[in-house]
Amino acid sequence: MAQAPSAPPMPPAMGGSHHGSHHGVHHAAPAKPRKDAGVAKALSTNNVGLIKAWEDSEKAKVENKANKKLSNVGTWERSKQACIEAQQRKYEEKLEKKKALYFEKMQNKIAELHKEAEEKRMMVEVAKNEERQKVEEMAEKYRAAGHTPKNKMLPCFHS
Repeated sequence: MAQAPSAPPMPPAMGGSHHGSHHGVHHAAPAKPRKDAGVAKALSTNNVGLIKAWEDSEKAKVENKANKKLSNVGTWERSKQACIEAQQRKYEEKLEKKKALYFEKMQNKIAELHKEAEEKRMMVEVAKNEERQKVEEMAEKYRAAGHTPKNKMLPCFHS
């Protein structure tokens, strides 16, 4: 069975010894009349009550001390968590800015691509029109001269 923590020495009025406490060692007291037995029993009962009151007081102190420490731990935890969450929000904002800049950059690249593609389409269209113009001019010359074109693809048209 576990031993209860030792109580501080009690003053003589509370049943304590005038001498240093001797744990577990009892000295034989001189025989006293029966009248002292009733007083000793009353003091002993009183001591039990005082010890119980002291025990309850000490337990309450321990409980209050532990509650204060738990409260401090909770405060510390909330403080650290708030700091981490602030860092997280700051990082998320930074990422959102980077994302927006990257998105804008990609949109600009797409716009540049469309512009370049449109220029290439226009160059193809210009080249097509120039080729068409040449074909029309050649056809006009052949009509004027009365000749048929020398085309390797169409050998049946040669006269």
